[in-house]
Amino acid sequence: MKDFAKIKAQFPIFKSNKKLVYLDSAATALKPKCVIDAINDYYTNCGANVHRGMYDLSEKATDMYEGARKTVQKFINAKSEREIIFTSGTTESINFVALGWGGQNLKSGDEIILSALEHHSNLLPWQKIAKEKNCVIKFVDVDKNGILKIDHFSKLMSRKTKIVALTHVSNVLGTINPIKKFIQKAHAISAKVLIDAAQSAPHMSLDVQSLDCDFLAFSGHKMGGPTGVGVLYAKEKILETTEPLFTGGSMTIEVTKNHAKWNDLPWKFEAGTPKVAEVIGLGAAINWLNEIGMDEVRSHDEKLIEFALQELKKIKGIRLYGPCNPKIQSGTISFNLEGVHPHDLASILNSENIAIRAGHHCCMPLMESLNTEATARISFYIYNTEEDIKKLVLAINKAKKIFVI
Repeated sequence: MKDFAKIKAQFPIFKSNKKLVYLDSAATALKPKCVIDAINDYYTNCGANVHRGMYDLSEKATDMYEGARKTVQKFINAKSEREIIFTSGTTESINFVALGWGGQNLKSGDEIILSALEHHSNLLPWQKIAKEKNCVIKFVDVDKNGILKIDHFSKLMSRKTKIVALTHVSNVLGTINPIKKFIQKAHAISAKVLIDAAQSAPHMSLDVQSLDCDFLAFSGHKMGGPTGVGVLYAKEKILETTEPLFTGGSMTIEVTKNHAKWNDLPWKFEAGTPKVAEVIGLGAAINWLNEIGMDEVRSHDEKLIEFALQELKKIKGIRLYGPCNPKIQSGTISFNLEGVHPHDLASILNSENIAIRAGHHCCMPLMESLNTEATARISFYIYNTEEDIKKLVLAINKAKKIFVI
Protein backbone atom coordinates (compact mmCIF):
# COMPACT_ATOMS: atom_id res chain seq x y z
CA MET A 1 0.00 0.00 0.00
CA LYS A 2 1.38 3.40 -1.03
CA ASP A 3 1.94 6.21 1.47
CA PHE A 4 -0.29 8.86 -0.08
CA ALA A 5 0.91 11.50 2.37
CA LYS A 6 4.35 11.16 0.77
CA ILE A 7 2.77 11.32 -2.67
CA LYS A 8 1.03 14.58 -1.74
CA ALA A 9 4.41 16.00 -0.70
CA GLN A 10 5.54 15.66 -4.33
CA PHE A 11 3.20 18.50 -5.35
CA PRO A 12 4.87 21.93 -4.97
CA ILE A 13 1.52 23.76 -4.91
CA PHE A 14 0.76 22.41 -1.44
CA LYS A 15 3.95 24.01 -0.12
CA SER A 16 2.90 27.47 -1.29
CA ASN A 17 -0.80 26.85 -0.47
CA LYS A 18 -0.60 24.88 2.76
CA LYS A 19 -4.33 25.11 3.56
CA LEU A 20 -5.55 24.23 0.08
CA VAL A 21 -8.09 21.45 -0.29
CA TYR A 22 -8.20 20.83 -4.02
CA LEU A 23 -11.31 18.97 -5.16
CA ASP A 24 -11.46 19.88 -8.85
CA SER A 25 -9.21 17.27 -10.45
CA ALA A 26 -11.86 16.25 -12.99
CA ALA A 27 -11.31 19.70 -14.51
CA THR A 28 -7.53 19.54 -14.23
CA ALA A 29 -5.19 17.69 -11.93
CA LEU A 30 -2.33 19.33 -10.07
CA LYS A 31 1.22 18.65 -11.25
CA PRO A 32 3.90 16.68 -9.39
CA LYS A 33 7.42 18.06 -9.24
CA CYS A 34 8.79 15.39 -11.58
CA VAL A 35 6.53 16.65 -14.39
CA ILE A 36 7.48 20.29 -13.78
CA ASP A 37 11.15 19.27 -13.69
CA ALA A 38 10.88 17.35 -16.96
CA ILE A 39 9.44 20.38 -18.74
CA ASN A 40 12.00 22.72 -17.20
CA ASP A 41 14.81 20.35 -18.16
CA TYR A 42 13.72 20.36 -21.79
CA TYR A 43 13.61 24.16 -21.98
CA THR A 44 16.78 24.62 -19.91
CA ASN A 45 19.03 21.94 -21.36
CA CYS A 46 17.64 21.22 -24.82
CA GLY A 47 14.96 23.48 -26.29
CA ALA A 48 15.48 22.29 -29.86
CA ASN A 49 12.84 21.14 -32.34
CA VAL A 50 12.31 17.49 -33.17
CA HIS A 51 12.79 15.33 -36.28
CA ARG A 52 14.46 18.04 -38.38
CA GLY A 53 17.84 19.01 -36.97
CA MET A 54 21.04 17.14 -37.81
CA TYR A 55 22.63 18.14 -34.53
CA ASP A 56 22.83 16.76 -31.00
CA LEU A 57 20.18 18.89 -29.28
CA SER A 58 17.59 18.12 -31.92
CA GLU A 59 18.35 14.42 -31.75
CA LYS A 60 18.04 14.56 -27.95
CA ALA A 61 14.67 16.32 -28.24
CA THR A 62 13.50 13.74 -30.78
CA ASP A 63 14.52 10.88 -28.52
CA MET A 64 12.59 12.38 -25.58
CA TYR A 65 9.53 13.14 -27.72
CA GLU A 66 9.36 9.73 -29.36
CA GLY A 67 10.23 8.08 -26.05
CA ALA A 68 7.06 9.62 -24.63
CA ARG A 69 5.09 8.09 -27.51
CA LYS A 70 6.45 4.67 -26.57
CA THR A 71 5.48 5.35 -22.95
CA VAL A 72 1.89 6.16 -24.00
CA GLN A 73 1.72 3.08 -26.21
CA LYS A 74 2.67 0.83 -23.30
CA PHE A 75 0.37 2.70 -20.89
CA ILE A 76 -2.75 1.85 -22.92
CA ASN A 77 -1.31 -1.36 -24.42
CA ALA A 78 -1.62 -0.31 -28.04
CA LYS A 79 -0.12 -2.70 -30.59
CA SER A 80 2.19 -0.11 -32.09
CA GLU A 81 3.58 3.38 -31.58
CA ARG A 82 2.13 4.09 -35.03
CA GLU A 83 -1.31 4.10 -33.38
CA ILE A 84 -0.45 6.98 -31.00
CA ILE A 85 -1.11 10.52 -32.23
CA PHE A 86 -0.34 13.53 -30.07
CA THR A 87 -3.01 16.25 -30.02
CA SER A 88 -3.82 19.28 -27.88
CA GLY A 89 -6.22 17.21 -25.75
CA THR A 90 -9.36 15.12 -25.75
CA THR A 91 -11.35 17.81 -27.56
CA GLU A 92 -9.00 17.94 -30.55
CA SER A 93 -8.76 14.14 -30.59
CA ILE A 94 -12.53 13.76 -30.85
CA ASN A 95 -12.75 16.50 -33.47
CA PHE A 96 -10.15 14.61 -35.47
CA VAL A 97 -12.33 11.50 -35.47
CA ALA A 98 -15.64 13.28 -36.06
CA LEU A 99 -14.49 15.74 -38.71
CA GLY A 100 -11.58 13.79 -40.14
CA TRP A 101 -12.62 10.15 -40.16
CA GLY A 102 -16.32 11.10 -40.06
CA GLY A 103 -15.96 13.63 -42.84
CA GLN A 104 -14.41 10.96 -45.00
CA ASN A 105 -16.63 8.01 -44.09
CA LEU A 106 -20.09 9.25 -43.06
CA LYS A 107 -22.85 9.86 -45.58
CA SER A 108 -26.46 11.02 -45.61
CA GLY A 109 -28.74 8.86 -43.50
CA ASP A 110 -25.96 7.30 -41.45
CA GLU A 111 -26.51 7.11 -37.71
CA ILE A 112 -24.26 8.23 -34.85
CA ILE A 113 -24.91 6.95 -31.33
CA LEU A 114 -23.90 9.07 -28.34
CA SER A 115 -25.25 9.14 -24.78
CA ALA A 116 -26.90 11.50 -22.34
CA LEU A 117 -23.68 11.49 -20.30
CA GLU A 118 -21.46 13.08 -22.92
CA HIS A 119 -19.27 16.10 -22.31
CA HIS A 120 -19.83 18.80 -24.93
CA SER A 121 -16.46 17.80 -26.42
CA ASN A 122 -18.02 14.48 -27.40
CA LEU A 123 -21.25 16.05 -28.60
CA LEU A 124 -20.56 19.25 -30.54
CA PRO A 125 -18.14 17.72 -33.10
CA TRP A 126 -20.73 15.06 -33.90
CA GLN A 127 -23.48 17.67 -34.19
CA LYS A 128 -21.31 19.54 -36.64
CA ILE A 129 -20.52 16.58 -38.89
CA ALA A 130 -24.12 15.32 -38.66
CA LYS A 131 -25.37 18.63 -40.03
CA GLU A 132 -22.77 18.63 -42.79
CA LYS A 133 -23.45 15.05 -43.81
CA ASN A 134 -27.17 14.90 -42.99
CA CYS A 135 -26.64 12.14 -40.42
CA VAL A 136 -28.89 11.18 -37.52
CA ILE A 137 -27.70 11.31 -33.91
CA LYS A 138 -29.26 8.99 -31.34
CA PHE A 139 -28.73 9.08 -27.58
CA VAL A 140 -28.45 6.21 -25.12
CA ASP A 141 -30.50 6.95 -22.00
CA VAL A 142 -29.20 6.69 -18.44
CA ASP A 143 -31.04 5.09 -15.55
CA LYS A 144 -31.82 6.80 -12.24
CA ASN A 145 -28.31 5.99 -11.01
CA GLY A 146 -26.60 7.59 -13.99
CA ILE A 147 -25.65 4.32 -15.67
CA LEU A 148 -26.06 3.86 -19.42
CA LYS A 149 -28.91 1.53 -20.37
CA ILE A 150 -27.41 -1.21 -22.48
CA ASP A 151 -30.87 -2.53 -23.44
CA HIS A 152 -31.75 0.91 -24.82
CA PHE A 153 -28.45 0.94 -26.70
CA SER A 154 -29.39 -2.37 -28.33
CA LYS A 155 -32.71 -0.88 -29.48
CA LEU A 156 -30.98 2.17 -30.96
CA MET A 157 -28.58 0.20 -33.13
CA SER A 158 -29.39 -0.48 -36.75
CA ARG A 159 -27.66 -1.30 -40.01
CA LYS A 160 -27.29 2.48 -40.47
CA THR A 161 -25.21 2.87 -37.29
CA LYS A 162 -21.67 3.78 -38.35
CA ILE A 163 -20.03 5.21 -35.22
CA VAL A 164 -20.66 4.94 -31.48
CA ALA A 165 -18.95 7.58 -29.31
CA LEU A 166 -19.28 7.11 -25.55
CA THR A 167 -17.65 8.32 -22.38
CA HIS A 168 -15.88 5.68 -20.31
CA VAL A 169 -16.32 7.63 -17.07
CA SER A 170 -18.79 10.49 -16.65
CA ASN A 171 -17.15 13.80 -15.76
CA VAL A 172 -20.29 14.78 -13.81
CA LEU A 173 -21.37 11.60 -12.03
CA GLY A 174 -18.19 9.53 -12.02
CA THR A 175 -20.13 6.61 -13.51
CA ILE A 176 -17.86 3.88 -14.84
CA ASN A 177 -19.68 2.52 -17.86
CA PRO A 178 -19.36 -1.17 -18.84
CA ILE A 179 -17.75 0.06 -22.02
CA LYS A 180 -16.53 -3.28 -23.34
CA LYS A 181 -20.12 -4.56 -23.60
CA PHE A 182 -21.06 -1.55 -25.72
CA ILE A 183 -18.01 -2.06 -27.95
CA GLN A 184 -18.87 -5.73 -28.53
CA LYS A 185 -22.47 -4.89 -29.45
CA ALA A 186 -21.37 -2.10 -31.80
CA HIS A 187 -18.81 -4.30 -33.56
CA ALA A 188 -21.47 -6.97 -34.04
CA ILE A 189 -23.11 -4.59 -36.54
CA SER A 190 -19.72 -3.36 -37.93
CA ALA A 191 -19.95 0.07 -36.30
CA LYS A 192 -16.79 1.85 -35.19
CA VAL A 193 -16.40 2.90 -31.54
CA LEU A 194 -14.73 5.95 -30.01
CA ILE A 195 -14.12 6.03 -26.26
CA ASP A 196 -13.76 9.34 -24.40
CA ALA A 197 -11.24 8.30 -21.75
CA ALA A 198 -10.52 11.78 -20.38
CA GLN A 199 -11.80 10.76 -16.94
CA SER A 200 -10.72 7.11 -16.97
CA ALA A 201 -7.09 7.35 -18.13
CA PRO A 202 -6.02 9.20 -14.94
CA HIS A 203 -7.76 6.76 -12.60
CA MET A 204 -7.56 3.20 -13.91
CA SER A 205 -5.68 0.82 -16.18
CA LEU A 206 -6.59 0.95 -19.86
CA ASP A 207 -5.99 -1.81 -22.41
CA VAL A 208 -7.14 -0.82 -25.87
CA GLN A 209 -6.44 -4.28 -27.27
CA SER A 210 -8.65 -5.90 -24.65
CA LEU A 211 -11.35 -3.26 -25.09
CA ASP A 212 -11.00 -3.53 -28.87
CA CYS A 213 -12.10 0.10 -29.33
CA ASP A 214 -11.36 1.72 -32.67
CA PHE A 215 -10.54 5.13 -31.22
CA LEU A 216 -9.68 6.34 -27.70
CA ALA A 217 -8.99 9.90 -26.56
CA PHE A 218 -7.58 11.40 -23.37
CA SER A 219 -5.82 14.51 -22.05
CA GLY A 220 -2.52 14.93 -20.24
CA HIS A 221 -3.61 17.64 -17.81
CA LYS A 222 -6.15 15.45 -16.02
CA MET A 223 -3.47 12.91 -15.08
CA GLY A 224 -0.79 15.17 -13.66
CA GLY A 225 0.66 16.13 -17.03
CA PRO A 226 0.78 19.58 -18.61
CA THR A 227 -2.10 21.36 -20.30
CA GLY A 228 -2.25 21.56 -24.07
CA VAL A 229 -1.40 17.94 -24.84
CA GLY A 230 -3.48 14.84 -25.35
CA VAL A 231 -3.59 11.53 -27.14
CA LEU A 232 -5.65 9.98 -29.87
CA TYR A 233 -5.32 6.22 -30.19
CA ALA A 234 -6.68 4.67 -33.36
CA LYS A 235 -6.24 1.25 -34.91
CA GLU A 236 -3.46 1.30 -37.47
CA LYS A 237 -5.62 -0.02 -40.31
CA ILE A 238 -8.03 2.88 -39.78
CA LEU A 239 -5.27 5.48 -39.73
CA GLU A 240 -3.75 4.11 -42.92
CA THR A 241 -6.92 4.87 -44.90
CA THR A 242 -7.83 8.15 -43.17
CA GLU A 243 -6.80 11.49 -44.61
CA PRO A 244 -5.20 14.02 -42.23
CA LEU A 245 -7.46 16.77 -40.94
CA PHE A 246 -4.60 19.28 -40.65
CA THR A 247 -1.79 19.78 -43.15
CA GLY A 248 1.52 21.63 -43.06
CA GLY A 249 5.11 21.01 -42.09
CA SER A 250 6.47 17.62 -40.98
CA MET A 251 3.45 15.58 -42.05
CA THR A 252 4.70 15.19 -45.63
CA ILE A 253 7.62 13.40 -47.24
CA GLU A 254 7.23 14.92 -50.70
CA VAL A 255 5.69 18.21 -51.85
CA THR A 256 5.46 19.74 -55.33
CA LYS A 257 3.47 22.75 -56.48
CA ASN A 258 0.50 20.53 -57.22
CA HIS A 259 0.94 17.44 -55.10
CA ALA A 260 1.86 16.21 -51.62
CA LYS A 261 2.67 12.75 -50.30
CA TRP A 262 1.91 12.19 -46.64
CA ASN A 263 4.45 11.02 -44.11
CA ASP A 264 4.33 7.61 -42.45
CA LEU A 265 2.21 6.96 -39.35
CA PRO A 266 1.88 8.57 -36.87
CA TRP A 267 3.59 11.73 -38.18
CA LYS A 268 1.07 11.95 -41.04
CA PHE A 269 -1.34 13.38 -38.45
CA GLU A 270 1.02 15.71 -36.58
CA ALA A 271 1.30 18.83 -38.72
CA GLY A 272 3.62 21.66 -37.73
CA THR A 273 5.96 22.03 -34.80
CA PRO A 274 4.69 19.59 -32.18
CA LYS A 275 4.12 20.26 -28.50
CA VAL A 276 7.57 19.00 -27.56
CA ALA A 277 7.75 20.15 -23.94
CA GLU A 278 4.16 19.14 -23.26
CA VAL A 279 4.63 15.66 -24.73
CA ILE A 280 7.78 15.19 -22.65
CA GLY A 281 5.81 16.31 -19.59
CA LEU A 282 3.04 13.84 -20.42
CA GLY A 283 5.60 11.06 -20.64
CA ALA A 284 6.96 12.05 -17.22
CA ALA A 285 3.42 12.03 -15.75
CA ILE A 286 2.72 8.54 -17.08
CA ASN A 287 6.05 7.23 -15.79
CA TRP A 288 5.18 8.70 -12.40
CA LEU A 289 1.75 7.05 -12.43
CA ASN A 290 3.33 3.75 -13.43
CA GLU A 291 5.64 3.98 -10.42
CA ILE A 292 2.64 4.44 -8.13
CA GLY A 293 0.67 1.76 -9.97
CA MET A 294 -2.72 2.29 -11.56
CA ASP A 295 -4.26 -0.39 -9.33
CA GLU A 296 -3.13 1.68 -6.32
CA VAL A 297 -4.64 4.80 -7.88
CA ARG A 298 -7.96 3.04 -8.42
CA SER A 299 -7.95 1.57 -4.90
CA HIS A 300 -7.31 5.01 -3.40
CA ASP A 301 -10.19 6.36 -5.51
CA GLU A 302 -12.60 3.75 -4.20
CA LYS A 303 -11.70 4.40 -0.57
CA LEU A 304 -12.16 8.16 -0.94
CA ILE A 305 -15.47 7.78 -2.76
CA GLU A 306 -16.74 5.39 -0.09
CA PHE A 307 -15.70 7.70 2.76
CA ALA A 308 -17.04 10.82 1.03
CA LEU A 309 -20.43 9.24 0.33
CA GLN A 310 -20.64 8.08 3.93
CA GLU A 311 -19.93 11.57 5.27
CA LEU A 312 -22.00 13.53 2.74
CA LYS A 313 -25.09 11.40 3.40
CA LYS A 314 -25.04 12.66 7.00
CA ILE A 315 -25.77 16.21 5.80
CA LYS A 316 -29.46 17.03 5.93
CA GLY A 317 -30.83 18.45 2.69
CA ILE A 318 -28.11 17.07 0.42
CA ARG A 319 -29.04 15.38 -2.84
CA LEU A 320 -26.46 13.09 -4.40
CA TYR A 321 -26.45 12.26 -8.11
CA GLY A 322 -25.04 9.21 -9.86
CA PRO A 323 -24.29 5.64 -8.79
CA CYS A 324 -23.26 6.39 -5.17
CA ASN A 325 -21.31 3.15 -5.38
CA PRO A 326 -17.48 3.21 -5.23
CA LYS A 327 -17.26 0.00 -7.26
CA ILE A 328 -18.73 1.68 -10.33
CA GLN A 329 -17.79 5.27 -9.59
CA SER A 330 -14.48 6.96 -10.20
CA GLY A 331 -13.12 10.07 -8.53
CA THR A 332 -16.19 12.29 -8.87
CA ILE A 333 -19.34 13.08 -6.88
CA SER A 334 -22.01 15.60 -7.88
CA PHE A 335 -24.58 16.93 -5.45
CA ASN A 336 -26.88 19.79 -4.57
CA LEU A 337 -27.72 21.27 -1.21
CA GLU A 338 -31.32 22.29 -0.55
CA GLY A 339 -31.68 26.08 -0.40
CA VAL A 340 -28.14 26.80 -1.65
CA HIS A 341 -27.23 27.42 -5.28
CA PRO A 342 -24.10 25.49 -6.36
CA HIS A 343 -22.30 28.73 -7.22
CA ASP A 344 -23.00 30.15 -3.78
CA LEU A 345 -21.81 26.94 -2.19
CA ALA A 346 -18.59 27.02 -4.23
CA SER A 347 -18.01 30.61 -3.12
CA ILE A 348 -18.39 29.74 0.56
CA LEU A 349 -16.11 26.73 0.17
CA ASN A 350 -13.52 28.89 -1.56
CA SER A 351 -13.46 31.16 1.51
CA GLU A 352 -12.51 28.02 3.44
CA ASN A 353 -9.67 27.25 0.97
CA ILE A 354 -11.66 24.42 -0.63
CA ALA A 355 -11.74 24.35 -4.43
CA ILE A 356 -14.71 22.65 -6.10
CA ARG A 357 -16.54 23.03 -9.42
CA ALA A 358 -20.11 24.34 -9.76
CA GLY A 359 -22.24 24.60 -12.87
CA HIS A 360 -23.32 22.39 -15.76
CA HIS A 361 -19.80 20.94 -16.23
CA CYS A 362 -20.08 21.16 -20.03
CA CYS A 363 -22.89 18.59 -19.87
CA MET A 364 -26.05 20.61 -20.36
CA PRO A 365 -28.11 17.73 -21.85
CA LEU A 366 -27.27 15.65 -18.77
CA MET A 367 -28.37 18.50 -16.49
CA GLU A 368 -31.72 18.40 -18.28
CA SER A 369 -31.94 14.66 -17.64
CA LEU A 370 -31.16 15.27 -13.96
CA ASN A 371 -33.83 18.01 -13.85
CA THR A 372 -31.39 20.63 -12.61
CA GLU A 373 -29.48 23.54 -14.10
CA ALA A 374 -26.28 22.92 -12.16
CA THR A 375 -24.61 20.79 -9.53
CA ALA A 376 -21.73 21.13 -7.13
CA ARG A 377 -18.99 18.69 -8.08
CA ILE A 378 -16.10 17.37 -6.03
CA SER A 379 -13.42 15.32 -7.74
CA PHE A 380 -10.48 13.56 -6.15
CA TYR A 381 -7.02 12.48 -7.13
CA ILE A 382 -4.12 10.77 -5.45
CA TYR A 383 -3.13 13.81 -3.39
CA ASN A 384 -6.51 13.88 -1.61
CA THR A 385 -7.13 12.40 1.83
CA GLU A 386 -9.99 11.66 4.20
CA GLU A 387 -8.98 14.82 6.07
CA ASP A 388 -9.86 16.83 2.94
CA ILE A 389 -13.35 15.33 3.00
CA LYS A 390 -13.82 16.12 6.67
CA LYS A 391 -12.92 19.76 5.96
CA LEU A 392 -15.36 19.76 3.04
CA VAL A 393 -18.22 18.53 5.22
CA LEU A 394 -17.52 21.17 7.88
CA ALA A 395 -17.53 23.88 5.21
CA ILE A 396 -20.80 22.61 3.68
CA ASN A 397 -22.43 22.76 7.09
CA LYS A 398 -21.15 26.31 7.45
CA ALA A 399 -22.78 27.19 4.12
CA LYS A 400 -26.06 25.72 5.38
CA LYS A 401 -26.02 28.03 8.37
CA ILE A 402 -25.42 31.04 6.11
CA PHE A 403 -28.02 30.32 3.43
CA VAL A 404 -30.61 27.98 4.89
CA ILE A 405 -33.14 29.48 7.30
